[in-house]
Amino acid sequence: MLRIWGRASSSNVMKVLWLCEELGVPFERIDAGGAFGRTKDPDYLAKNPNALVPTIEEPDGYTLWESNSICRYLARTRGGGAFLPADPRAAADAERWMDWQLASLNAPMTTIFFTWVRIPEPERDYAAAGKARDAAERLWAMVEAQLAGKDFVCGAQPTLADIALGPYVHRWFALPIDRKPMPALAAWYERLKQRPGYATHCAGALV
Repeated sequence: MLRIWGRASSSNVMKVLWLCEELGVPFERIDAGGAFGRTKDPDYLAKNPNALVPTIEEPDGYTLWESNSICRYLARTRGGGAFLPADPRAAADAERWMDWQLASLNAPMTTIFFTWVRIPEPERDYAAAGKARDAAERLWAMVEAQLAGKDFVCGAQPTLADIALGPYVHRWFALPIDRKPMPALAAWYERLKQRPGYATHCAGALV
């Protein structure tokens, strides 16, 4: 059985758990990271020298870290064409949104999330959080435009683009912040919440 090392509250772990549910991949999740520690232990560092979560471990001992790379691997080995299309251009369309999530969206969303959820109130930098909110709103407007006339980010069916962005759109709508109306984004979020794996692993309380 596939092992997934990582705490369930990590957005990067959420991606992997949700995708496994979508693909019907049996897995065992082992708490690691944050308050659970373990990521600096020698046995974990042997699997993931980056000392972050998630890490997956196959029954034959193969390990892989970096959440988006893990999702690509799972889609290729278990997906049967689902979530990562065989057509190179369709696959590239999905994968660019995965890269965009890491390169552009992750930083402002992390700042907002940590400010309102993880950082004690006396230590919060609300000015930085405000700038991050503005930056994130501009980025979500790109997704709003992309979703025009589509059920999912890349078309009629979900892809790894949805998997990569899904945990963050829940935070965007759940955080106590001002948001401009984005009807396509809101409708997509509602569609995601109807998917059992997303509801279970990505749409819970913010912790």
